Amino acid sequence: MAQWTILLFSLYGVLHGQDIQPLSVQQCCQDGRDRALGGQDCAILPLISSSHTCRIVQEQCCAAAIGDQLCDNGIKMARGQGACERPFFQGDPWETKISKTCCDCCMLGLMTALRDPSCELQGLFLGRRCTHTVKTCCGKNTTEEIKPNDVNEEPVTEEPEVNVTVKPTEGSDTCTDSNCSQLCVGNGTCACHDGYQLHKDGVNCQDVNECLTGSHNCMLGQACINTEGSFRCQRETGCGTGYELKNDNSCQDIDECTLGTHNCGPDFMCTNTAGSFRCHPKERCADGFTQDAIGSCIDINECVVNTSPCLPGQTCVNTEGSYTCRRNTVTCGRGYHLTEDGAHCEDIDECRTGYVCGGHGCINLVGSYRCECRIGFIFNSITKLCEDINECRHYPGRLCAHKCDNTEGSYQCSCTTGFKLSHDGRNCEDVNECEANPCSQECANVYGSYQCYCRRGYQLSDMDGITCEDIDECALPTGGHVCSYSCSNAPGSFYCTCPTTGYTLAHNGRTCQDIDECAAGIHTCSFTESCFNVQGGFRCLSFACPPNFQQAARGSRQDASVNVRCIKACQTNDIGCNLDPVHLITHTALSLPTFRDYSEPEDLVFLRTVAAANPVPVPGATDVFFDILAADDQFSFDVQKRSHQGMIMGVVRQVKPIIGPRDLVLEVAMNYVKSGVISHRNIVIVHFFVSEFWF
Repeated sequence: MAQWTILLFSLYGVLHGQDIQPLSVQQCCQDGRDRALGGQDCAILPLISSSHTCRIVQEQCCAAAIGDQLCDNGIKMARGQGACERPFFQGDPWETKISKTCCDCCMLGLMTALRDPSCELQGLFLGRRCTHTVKTCCGKNTTEEIKPNDVNEEPVTEEPEVNVTVKPTEGSDTCTDSNCSQLCVGNGTCACHDGYQLHKDGVNCQDVNECLTGSHNCMLGQACINTEGSFRCQRETGCGTGYELKNDNSCQDIDECTLGTHNCGPDFMCTNTAGSFRCHPKERCADGFTQDAIGSCIDINECVVNTSPCLPGQTCVNTEGSYTCRRNTVTCGRGYHLTEDGAHCEDIDECRTGYVCGGHGCINLVGSYRCECRIGFIFNSITKLCEDINECRHYPGRLCAHKCDNTEGSYQCSCTTGFKLSHDGRNCEDVNECEANPCSQECANVYGSYQCYCRRGYQLSDMDGITCEDIDECALPTGGHVCSYSCSNAPGSFYCTCPTTGYTLAHNGRTCQDIDECAAGIHTCSFTESCFNVQGGFRCLSFACPPNFQQAARGSRQDASVNVRCIKACQTNDIGCNLDPVHLITHTALSLPTFRDYSEPEDLVFLRTVAAANPVPVPGATDVFFDILAADDQFSFDVQKRSHQGMIMGVVRQVKPIIGPRDLVLEVAMNYVKSGVISHRNIVIVHFFVSEFWF
């Protein structure tokens, strides 16, 4: 806005015939550079001379100064950070482009200096600005002002040094005899106050132009003005007509009356106002007259200026310096008004007198009017207004498929939840809510709504009907039977585990099956022992035959069984041995689980005999009786005599629950009786290994 204000004042001088003073080309260039450093737009600079050449020089020097400053920013970034990414620079895209170009060229120069100190760029056509920047950063590593060798090249000005330059004082280590112009920091080293930098002589201090080095903190919309040892920020936008800008960036009213810059005539008195002034006539006119712009007294038309100066029923007639009221003699009816001469009544064109029909068509009638209502409205002859037609009430159920909402002059259809309005604006079509993924897992669209489903292992939440919650299969009433040992819940599923030793998980992932350590060869039994697999482990068994008995021959070691048969073998003339009815002793082993649901006796061992089972006693036939010779202290077993395939058979049963782990030994006698005398006896010793688990 400040640029337009300055241009407006400049044009004001030209329009009033005040020619602008001619300036030198150097002054035009300096003005353009100053305005560029002040942040002004080079495309809308104020006109400072009537010379077209000055205008060109002013604009081009302004653009060159901005380019130099942007290029300096790029060189500073390359030397300071060694990075030339565009986000590091501030400004518009064309500004960051110039800064990045100079930064890249400076980086090229710094890298060239490492390879070739002569800084020769043979065969590289980089352009004048880039070539000059490369040579500058390659051949000089200082921050002094760089003077271009070619007058056609754009100057690139680096920022001045701000570091303290150290100059040792000969023959002295203190500041007693120092000749520093401002500060001495010891050992003959000079320093400067803030806003100054040390000169090359190491003694004197010179002012730092913060506006050129960019070390000022002026905000956008403010121009930087350098001062001795500091700087000042001044707003660029002018204060507007009637105000002047002060040094503290505030706007102060210009008193045009005191300065004599007003244009009040000699017959008027100037009164200052905020931002302007007012002209008041010095001489007053008589009543009924007012003074015009040139001070002449003209008549006031009281009939126009005043509101109803006459009483009702009277007409105001203006006169020179006053007015008169004339009584109306004709009374007009409604829809008519009196003519100007007050003698006749004429029709009032209501269509022209106001907004009588509210935006509808209006037709004037003699003494009245009629409104032509738009579609959707009906004319009320009593109120003479166009009233809205409620189409939804007049045509219920015939306009919209779902809901009808009356609007001004029309109606609008809407749909219930789960439907959307069709293109015809009347019918409703189903909305596929599943396209918006409202469900956490599976969604099925239904007419007017949707239904959420869950994948296997999840169940729909009762709270929102959308979220799928994991089913804890292990906590279900049947969870105890899902896994044979231990059940662990997992998201959407579960997994079973088995005891740490002796079992492995079956292929169905639920059942624990016993590991046969004997078959796998992972037991620890010695060569003289027999490995017997039990549920969850193994036993190393070694059965020995009692005296006068010898073990029946067995097969190879690989076919060896834990069953050991001891056959009676008496010594010669051993009458006691021969009279002993025991002919056979059998050792056998059986692995049992802990029956989980024990409700009735369990058949465990079947003892087959060679005696026929006769339903009717036959004299001289052999019968078999079974006796338990040794058992556990709980009497957990019994022997039941049965018939199987016409032969007598004994069945060893578990008649009481046994909780493992537990090892039990049961000794059963099979007595063969003939004619009431025991002919011989076989003893079966059963070793029971009851597991801790039911599987």
